[in-house]
Amino acid sequence: VQLQASGGGLVQAGGSLRLSCAPSGRAGSSYGMGWFRQAPGKERDFVAHITWSGDSTYYADSVKGRFTISRDNAKNTVYLQMNSLKPEDTAVYYCAAIVYGPSCLGSGCADRKIYDYWGLGTQVTVSS
Repeated sequence: VQLQASGGGLVQAGGSLRLSCAPSGRAGSSYGMGWFRQAPGKERDFVAHITWSGDSTYYADSVKGRFTISRDNAKNTVYLQMNSLKPEDTAVYYCAAIVYGPSCLGSGCADRKIYDYWGLGTQVTVSS
């Protein structure tokens, strides 16, 4: 599975961006997808997760109410709509897929180790 994230860029605080992630190389869309982010000098942190069906989502507290994860399985694409962006949201954003393991639930979806494939990341910079 190859993951290609796109949609990053430079935006002012309070603005919005929508990231996209399009898995390829494996038929079907029956895997959970997550977004993580990594700021310079910091660990890669969980942002959001969505189940393969799209009927369940889970968010980090830091983005809850501002970010929305969704997916369009017909287009084989996962999105991260980011609103009310803050300078502390500046990071490289990565999408990741759970392909081989079981579905996760709640806070278990924040564990980097359960994701089997990772994209290269897209830079999001929020200016103050």
